[in-house]
Amino acid sequence: MSTHDPRIGSAAAHGEPYPRSDGTASRDWYALAVADDETGWRARTRVVLSPMAAPSIIGLFGFMGATLMVGAWQAGWYGDASTPGVLWPFAIFLGGLAQLVAGFYALRARDGVAVAAHGTWGSFWLGWGVLQLLVATHVMQATPLGATNTGLAFWFIVLTLITTMAAVGALGQSLGVAAVLWTLSAGSALTAAGFYGAGLNVLRAGGWLFVISAATAWLVASAMMLESSFGRTIIPLGKYSKAANIPGRAASAPLEYAAGMPGVRVGQ
Repeated sequence: MSTHDPRIGSAAAHGEPYPRSDGTASRDWYALAVADDETGWRARTRVVLSPMAAPSIIGLFGFMGATLMVGAWQAGWYGDASTPGVLWPFAIFLGGLAQLVAGFYALRARDGVAVAAHGTWGSFWLGWGVLQLLVATHVMQATPLGATNTGLAFWFIVLTLITTMAAVGALGQSLGVAAVLWTLSAGSALTAAGFYGAGLNVLRAGGWLFVISAATAWLVASAMMLESSFGRTIIPLGKYSKAANIPGRAASAPLEYAAGMPGVRVGQ
């Protein structure tokens, strides 16, 4: 008596045979359905898509907002010693919370560079905001720019170490993201040196580099957003794929139905 289930049918009528782990081939769909070896598991594997926009769009815009405001103040472009007391609420939510959300979603996007960069700098902006809150409520004293504070210096030493490695990793993605992180790493290093005792001019130079990094982040985030909106490259990101850097060319072909709910097709 045959053990073949006629309800399943034979693979010969539906497609090519699957290779088995023992080197033979099976045309029996039922055998694949109940097999407990690697070939059986691969035959039953299904990939479920969870579409999302690039998390770094909100992450980089959030980073840009906080870094531009504080970097320009650090560079001496505006404000006085009381200015951080006005900036910290916006820095907490835009620079901190928005980047942490981007970092968590970057885990699902399997973007290790974004996880490291947004997770680190989102945490920094939350910490910086809390520090300024403690100063505003007179729990701690403010550290004037130009004064030595080795504690703050080590904040930026840690940031420099993490951001430098993220910048190295970004070289495998695009020159645009790498430019954001290399200038950010350099700004962090100068800021660390300034707080360690190098003086006000070094801190000012660090602020300039923060502004340059923020401007680059604005351009990169805008390029990501426009590519998502128009479905083609508008501003090149410096990717290593030549076609992805040609304005007007589609950088990717999204998997979507022609109509359906947001998430089933691109857009809302």
